[in-house]
Amino acid sequence: MKKKKIGLVPKLIIAIILGIIIGQFMPEGVCRLVVTLSGVFSSYLKFVIPLMILAYVSMGIADLSQGAGKLLILTVCLAYSSTLIFGSTSFFVSSALFPSFMSPEAMDQIAATADNSVAPFLSISIPALMDTMSAVVFAFMLGLCMSFLRGKTMGDTLYNGMHDFSAMIDAVLHNTIIPGLPLYICGTFVDMTRSGKTFAILGILWKVFLVVIIMHWAAIIIEFTIAGTVCHKNPLTLIKNQLPGYATALGTQSSAATIPVNLQCAEKDGVSEQIRNFVVPLCANIHMCGSMITIVACATAVCLMNNLPISLGTVVPFICTLGIAMVASPGAPGGSIMTALPFLYMIFGPEAGNPDGAICAIMVALYITQDSFGTACNVSGDNAIGVIVETIYRNFIYKPTDGESNNNEKIKAA
Repeated sequence: MKKKKIGLVPKLIIAIILGIIIGQFMPEGVCRLVVTLSGVFSSYLKFVIPLMILAYVSMGIADLSQGAGKLLILTVCLAYSSTLIFGSTSFFVSSALFPSFMSPEAMDQIAATADNSVAPFLSISIPALMDTMSAVVFAFMLGLCMSFLRGKTMGDTLYNGMHDFSAMIDAVLHNTIIPGLPLYICGTFVDMTRSGKTFAILGILWKVFLVVIIMHWAAIIIEFTIAGTVCHKNPLTLIKNQLPGYATALGTQSSAATIPVNLQCAEKDGVSEQIRNFVVPLCANIHMCGSMITIVACATAVCLMNNLPISLGTVVPFICTLGIAMVASPGAPGGSIMTALPFLYMIFGPEAGNPDGAICAIMVALYITQDSFGTACNVSGDNAIGVIVETIYRNFIYKPTDGESNNNEKIKAA
């Protein structure tokens, strides 16, 4: 009888529990060892991520025989609109609820945990061949070139080469990245628990934490409700399919690191291979609704704590600017707040432009403790967008030939 394997979600849950137990009860040396191993895997992951984006996005565009440019514009507009809408909503909710339970003393206690991270025994730097934005731009170029040149000798040669490269990246992901994710997650929670972030946020600012998480969950429900309505599928089924991607993002704190699992979730949603290979890696770099919810909520809380004026007139320009700037942030935990630091002056004033200032330190401490949930919201919304893009593509952009008509009807029915 074949032994049943443990699924990815149980592995991730076990990794989270082990991380908290090790961080809370094990000696410092054990914690440093786990964090060291997690850090080495993280360096390897950062090396692979641009190659993964290059392989998947370029092949996703190349396999779209029609409407590649239209789909790019459509996906970008949906992702950016989602980021702006949920960021603005976060301001309204936060400004209405936070004044009743925020205090400067609580903020000081959270900020005090910022420098207590576990130091690894060693760190190994594996420089990526290109950064994520370079990979995205290069993937666009290759994908569009392959799409336009299909049928010609040069185009077919390039396509076949990238197809083989994509197959190689698939093998790397399924044989090294996905099996290593539990270790990565365990190390993250060891660090958070040992430094005091995990229990400090729950013990001191649990109300703020809860409000932000509820906003993340509400955003996921709204996005999948819209997606389910557009494609005539049950939103609860779509949300259930997303659970492995949500759990992975919760532990890795990285939209880019969750791409391989999120692609599997998109497949369960019935999103075709060429659409999911195009939309999921792209949205991992441009769709930041969860991160925006957290940043705006944290900024609102800090303003309320320090009696600084804040209004929709100051928040909206900040959201619009940050929605573009955060495109460069995926790939590392806390990347979004680091990207946001140069723009905090738009809300707090010139004194926030100093990255060593107290306001920035408080913002970083608050954000990092909730980064996992924001990232999980980001990647969940990626697949909701994927479902919408798939439906629009099949109904309004893609025009099948006579021989493809029957197959296309089967895809729609699925």
